[in-house]
Amino acid sequence: MSDRDDFLLWVRTDLYEAERALHNGDAAARRALWSHDEPVSVLGAWRNAVGRQELDALFTALEGSFSDCTSYAFELLAYDVVGDMAYTAGLEHTSASVDGEPRTYTLRATQVYRREQGAWRVAHRHGDTVAG
Repeated sequence: MSDRDDFLLWVRTDLYEAERALHNGDAAARRALWSHDEPVSVLGAWRNAVGRQELDALFTALEGSFSDCTSYAFELLAYDVVGDMAYTAGLEHTSASVDGEPRTYTLRATQVYRREQGAWRVAHRHGDTVAG
Protein backbone atom coordinates (compact mmCIF):
# COMPACT_ATOMS: atom_id res chain seq x y z
CA MET A 1 0.00 0.00 0.00
CA SER A 2 1.37 3.45 -0.92
CA ASP A 3 1.71 6.33 1.57
CA ARG A 4 -1.28 8.02 -0.09
CA ASP A 5 -3.42 4.87 0.15
CA ASP A 6 -2.41 4.33 3.78
CA PHE A 7 -3.19 7.94 4.66
CA LEU A 8 -6.55 7.88 2.87
CA LEU A 9 -7.53 4.70 4.70
CA TRP A 10 -6.67 6.39 8.03
CA VAL A 11 -8.76 9.46 7.07
CA ARG A 12 -11.75 7.30 6.15
CA THR A 13 -11.57 5.12 9.27
CA ASP A 14 -9.82 6.40 12.39
CA LEU A 15 -10.22 10.11 11.66
CA TYR A 16 -13.84 9.69 10.52
CA GLU A 17 -14.73 7.69 13.66
CA ALA A 18 -13.07 10.29 15.91
CA GLU A 19 -15.06 13.12 14.34
CA ARG A 20 -18.34 11.20 14.56
CA ALA A 21 -17.64 10.41 18.23
CA LEU A 22 -16.94 14.10 18.92
CA HIS A 23 -20.34 14.99 17.48
CA ASN A 24 -21.84 12.48 19.92
CA GLY A 25 -20.16 14.22 22.86
CA ASP A 26 -16.95 12.17 23.17
CA ALA A 27 -13.65 13.89 22.32
CA ALA A 28 -11.36 11.05 23.50
CA ALA A 29 -10.66 9.67 20.02
CA ARG A 30 -10.09 13.17 18.60
CA ARG A 31 -7.61 13.95 21.40
CA ALA A 32 -5.77 10.71 20.67
CA LEU A 33 -5.37 11.58 16.97
CA TRP A 34 -4.05 15.09 17.54
CA SER A 35 -0.36 15.76 17.87
CA HIS A 36 1.00 16.19 21.38
CA ASP A 37 3.93 18.12 19.91
CA GLU A 38 3.90 21.85 19.26
CA PRO A 39 2.86 23.58 17.17
CA VAL A 40 -0.83 22.66 17.09
CA SER A 41 -3.65 25.04 16.23
CA VAL A 42 -7.31 25.37 15.33
CA LEU A 43 -8.91 28.22 13.47
CA GLY A 44 -12.40 27.00 14.12
CA ALA A 45 -15.88 27.79 12.95
CA TRP A 46 -16.83 28.59 16.56
CA ARG A 47 -13.57 28.98 18.46
CA ASN A 48 -9.81 29.16 17.92
CA ALA A 49 -7.01 27.45 19.85
CA VAL A 50 -3.21 27.65 19.76
CA GLY A 51 -1.09 25.20 21.75
CA ARG A 52 -1.96 22.03 23.65
CA GLN A 53 -3.54 23.77 26.64
CA GLU A 54 -5.99 25.78 24.50
CA LEU A 55 -6.59 22.74 22.29
CA ASP A 56 -7.57 20.59 25.28
CA ALA A 57 -9.92 23.32 26.51
CA LEU A 58 -11.50 23.52 23.05
CA PHE A 59 -12.05 19.76 22.86
CA THR A 60 -13.63 19.79 26.32
CA ALA A 61 -15.99 22.59 25.28
CA LEU A 62 -16.92 20.83 22.04
CA GLU A 63 -17.67 17.50 23.69
CA GLY A 64 -19.89 19.35 26.16
CA SER A 65 -21.76 21.08 23.33
CA PHE A 66 -22.31 18.19 20.89
CA SER A 67 -24.69 15.25 21.25
CA ASP A 68 -27.10 13.04 19.31
CA CYS A 69 -25.22 12.94 16.00
CA THR A 70 -27.61 11.49 13.43
CA SER A 71 -25.37 12.06 10.42
CA TYR A 72 -21.74 12.92 9.75
CA ALA A 73 -20.13 12.74 6.32
CA PHE A 74 -16.76 14.04 5.18
CA GLU A 75 -16.73 14.96 1.50
CA LEU A 76 -13.04 14.86 0.62
CA LEU A 77 -12.25 17.36 -2.14
CA ALA A 78 -8.44 17.26 -2.14
CA TYR A 79 -5.57 15.62 -0.28
CA ASP A 80 -1.91 14.85 -0.63
CA VAL A 81 0.97 13.25 1.21
CA VAL A 82 4.53 14.50 0.91
CA GLY A 83 6.97 12.63 3.11
CA ASP A 84 5.81 12.96 6.71
CA MET A 85 3.32 15.75 5.98
CA ALA A 86 -0.20 15.58 4.54
CA TYR A 87 -3.33 17.67 4.16
CA THR A 88 -7.04 17.26 3.50
CA ALA A 89 -9.58 19.78 2.26
CA GLY A 90 -13.25 19.00 2.17
CA LEU A 91 -16.77 19.56 3.41
CA GLU A 92 -18.12 18.18 6.67
CA HIS A 93 -21.88 17.60 6.53
CA THR A 94 -23.26 17.18 10.06
CA SER A 95 -26.61 16.71 11.77
CA ALA A 96 -26.27 16.78 15.56
CA SER A 97 -27.51 18.61 18.60
CA VAL A 98 -25.47 21.66 19.57
CA ASP A 99 -26.15 22.78 23.14
CA GLY A 100 -29.31 20.66 23.05
CA GLU A 101 -30.69 22.11 19.82
CA PRO A 102 -30.83 19.91 16.70
CA ARG A 103 -28.80 21.47 13.85
CA THR A 104 -27.73 20.55 10.37
CA TYR A 105 -24.75 22.37 8.90
CA THR A 106 -21.81 22.11 6.54
CA LEU A 107 -18.28 23.23 7.38
CA ARG A 108 -15.37 23.74 5.00
CA ALA A 109 -12.49 21.96 6.71
CA THR A 110 -8.80 21.96 5.88
CA GLN A 111 -6.42 19.99 8.07
CA VAL A 112 -2.66 19.53 8.16
CA TYR A 113 -1.13 16.30 9.44
CA ARG A 114 2.33 15.09 10.32
CA ARG A 115 3.57 11.56 10.77
CA GLU A 116 4.93 11.08 14.27
CA GLN A 117 6.56 7.80 15.24
CA GLY A 118 4.90 6.12 12.27
CA ALA A 119 1.36 7.35 12.98
CA TRP A 120 -0.59 10.23 11.43
CA ARG A 121 -1.46 13.07 13.80
CA VAL A 122 -3.47 16.24 13.21
CA ALA A 123 -1.41 19.40 13.68
CA HIS A 124 -3.71 22.13 12.37
CA ARG A 125 -7.38 22.57 11.50
CA HIS A 126 -9.21 25.39 9.79
CA GLY A 127 -12.98 25.18 9.63
CA ASP A 128 -15.65 27.67 8.67
CA THR A 129 -19.32 27.53 7.86
CA VAL A 130 -20.58 27.34 4.32
CA ALA A 131 -23.13 30.07 3.68
CA GLY A 132 -26.42 29.23 2.02
